Amino acid sequence: MSDTIKKPTHYRLVSVMRAIGPYLRESQCEEGAYLFDCLSVCVDDKKSPEKREFWGWWLELNLQDDVFQARYRTGLYDVTGDWQEKSIPKKVVEDVNRTQVAFHDKLVETLKSQFALEVQMHEESVEFV
Repeated sequence: MSDTIKKPTHYRLVSVMRAIGPYLRESQCEEGAYLFDCLSVCVDDKKSPEKREFWGWWLELNLQDDVFQARYRTGLYDVTGDWQEKSIPKKVVEDVNRTQVAFHDKLVETLKSQFALEVQMHEESVEFV
């Protein structure tokens, strides 16, 4: 296997990011700007699947001068399929945090090993909850 780092074209980045997990919202991505999210905890699993809402996080990842800026937000994924920035209830904070940290660690390692790209937290990014 070659130790050569591949040039990070949009399509290579999407392919690698897709392999990280089910988080990439590929249809909402464009060159240099990528959207991820995670529906960590169902608000009420007694509701039918099409009416469920989730607590979780989303990430706007933007490439600027060979460095990715990561802007995380947390909140509620509502029944209409939109994210609302809201405080996470204390009873689910641990689960949301666990999924966010695990994803972030995998993202950082993958982008570094595949493309020698760094990930920095955006100044407006929320701290991991």
